[in-house]
Amino acid sequence: MRKIITVFLFVSLLCLSFHPLSAQEVKKKAEMQKGTDVLKKESFSYNPAGRRDPFKNLLVGQEVKDKTLAGGISQISINDVILIGIAKAKGKLTAIINGPQGFPFYLKIGDRLLDGFVLSIKDSKVIFRKTKERGTPLYKSKDIVKEINPEER
Repeated sequence: MRKIITVFLFVSLLCLSFHPLSAQEVKKKAEMQKGTDVLKKESFSYNPAGRRDPFKNLLVGQEVKDKTLAGGISQISINDVILIGIAKAKGKLTAIINGPQGFPFYLKIGDRLLDGFVLSIKDSKVIFRKTKERGTPLYKSKDIVKEINPEER
């Protein structure tokens, strides 16, 4: 008797596991597959809406520096400038500086450097306005003063 009951239970479980799906269950499965297809086809994009883009490379300024600048004064950083002297010609002051390699350059008011520009030139000092730091724009620009030593005048 026990054998008959166990065989009967085993066969009924097998029948239930291979039971065909009803029409409602077939519809539900089809809708679920459609939903996953829609999710797969949908693409997402980021809208910063005026905020800083977190996916933007912050070191992009260095790549721009290498590609866009041709040479000369525009490749010199304000920190690398050494003020040699100031000359006056036709009523206008011109600053004479040494670059990183020791070559002399002549600067006038408004000349652009790698990270800023010349704001003003006085008899014994030059004021630079630093607008970038490591290729990225500064929130608030800095004024950097380079003076000629009193012994050198």
